[in-house]
Amino acid sequence: MPSKYDTNQLDPDFPEKAKAAAATAQASAETGGETRPFANTENYEQETREFGPRDFGAYQAPQGAYAPAFYASSAPAAVEDVRNRRVDKVGLKENIVTAIPYIPWYFGLVVGIILLVLLPKSEAKSRFHAAQGLAAHLGILLVTTLLGVVGSITNAVRPAVGIFSAITTIILFVFVYKAWRGRPIHLEFLEGLTDWLEEKLTPDTFNKK
Repeated sequence: MPSKYDTNQLDPDFPEKAKAAAATAQASAETGGETRPFANTENYEQETREFGPRDFGAYQAPQGAYAPAFYASSAPAAVEDVRNRRVDKVGLKENIVTAIPYIPWYFGLVVGIILLVLLPKSEAKSRFHAAQGLAAHLGILLVTTLLGVVGSITNAVRPAVGIFSAITTIILFVFVYKAWRGRPIHLEFLEGLTDWLEEKLTPDTFNKK
């Protein structure tokens, strides 16, 4: 029975088989052939060639090379001039002219009419805000009148008149601030009335014979 120190516990004859395999491998390795040395190659160095300037052409940049376009940024002075430009016919700054038609109560309504009559069509931005402010005042006046008529019939609607007036006053002051800051204001539901007022109220309206 093999002991625990044997190399292979499953095959007791493993040592003898290993020795026999080694002897067979050694016998097959000894062929007895003559050793032949390799022939020595002659040391040969090719002649060094010296290159001159004619062997190298001058560097030429590829045709059609991309040249980035130059974009000149606007100078701060130019931006300031646009912000402080004066509107034709009235002599006021553009941000003031675009803001005053939104002033609440009847002041903005009257100013909107005056600006549309005075300003030429070349002042498109100022005319647009004058027409839109006038349209907003007419819409508020119409709703306030309807609520007043209904309130005269029933007392339940009278508080709504005050609430509506307060809300619209706050909204108009917000429009005044936005227009003064140069921010866009577009009342889409008044677009039709705005376009009609801008088209009908022009400097030529009262100059027709």
